[in-house]
Amino acid sequence: MSRRTAAGVILAAGMMPRTALANAGFDAWRSQFKARARAEGIPTAVTRALDGARFLPDVVRSDRKPAETARSLGDYIASAASPQRIKAGQVAMSRYPTLLGRIEQRYDVPREVIVAIWGMESSYGAVRGSASVLSTLASLAFEGRRRELFENELLAALQILASGDVTQTRMRGSYAGAMGHTQFMPSSFLEHAVDFNRDGLRDIWADDPTDALASTAAYLRAKGWRKSQPWGYETRLPNGFDLSQTGRVFPRRLRDWSALGVTRADGGKLSGSSRGALILPAGPTGPVFMIFDNFHVLKTYNYADSYVIGVGHLSDRLAGRGTIVADFPTNPWGMSNAERQELQKRLNALGFQAGRPDGVIGEKGRAAIRSYETARGLPVTGVPSPDLLAVLQ
Repeated sequence: MSRRTAAGVILAAGMMPRTALANAGFDAWRSQFKARARAEGIPTAVTRALDGARFLPDVVRSDRKPAETARSLGDYIASAASPQRIKAGQVAMSRYPTLLGRIEQRYDVPREVIVAIWGMESSYGAVRGSASVLSTLASLAFEGRRRELFENELLAALQILASGDVTQTRMRGSYAGAMGHTQFMPSSFLEHAVDFNRDGLRDIWADDPTDALASTAAYLRAKGWRKSQPWGYETRLPNGFDLSQTGRVFPRRLRDWSALGVTRADGGKLSGSSRGALILPAGPTGPVFMIFDNFHVLKTYNYADSYVIGVGHLSDRLAGRGTIVADFPTNPWGMSNAERQELQKRLNALGFQAGRPDGVIGEKGRAAIRSYETARGLPVTGVPSPDLLAVLQ
């Protein structure tokens, strides 16, 4: 009997411990990847940096359970905009008023948004990550779940080394290979990093956050940030509101939402021709948000709705705006976490792609429900419920 590793190495089954098998497979994969990197124009002197890369199993385990879905939305938002994080953000803003003003003027992105991302990504530079980016990306590429993505990011990291912006020793980051104060992935660095302090380097790793903060603003502008538009804000739905009209794929003019009885959370009237969509990240009894184009810009930084709401709410607090009014329910949509997970599993089993069964019914899950309802000739609501779960069982 024999076993073939992911990298194609034949090993006698039972003759080597699991760690040795993984390392042998990693070594073979690394040799193949170095050849590919050289074929794509990476200098041999740079590809040699991979000789020091090591397989990091803890990185793989962490990647499978990101913080955005590892806890409830209420807990996540409470942490994102905790009193400690707000205070530290206010200190950061008071420490760099001139720099933030210059960045804001150059890229038309509000300083509180830039600082909120900084706070979420690295606690304002305090936790930038200490893992070797090459080892992290190589481990995730070798593991194979998202091999193409991480091999491309590893190629980008080698290109950064070839550019001379950073040395291999200083290229440190987080569990997913993100780097610096605002946790840029290597491919994003290549496309959007800027040398704002004009010292000849795009240095997002330095204790000085200048290049990192400016690069973040440059990124957001390139992705379509709209000046003077909010990311979103909390709203209130009238009794009996038709929830099938909610979801980020159903935008309307604000005055049209107002005509349907939707108000701001404080009771203020919606007005104007701007278009927004209503999302219910914790169900209709939790906070309901009107979101705008800038919400989708922030999603290009991190696709999780919880992350975007966290950054958006933290930026609001840093700008002096108030807290979220509605409470987060213990059982969103009137379902326990186990019931929501079961709903996702059953939709997935039928081919409706409700996403990872983590109990978080977001836009993807609601789209899957709409597809299921359409296919079965049911009223199309996109609303998870105990009744829907009963139909699926």
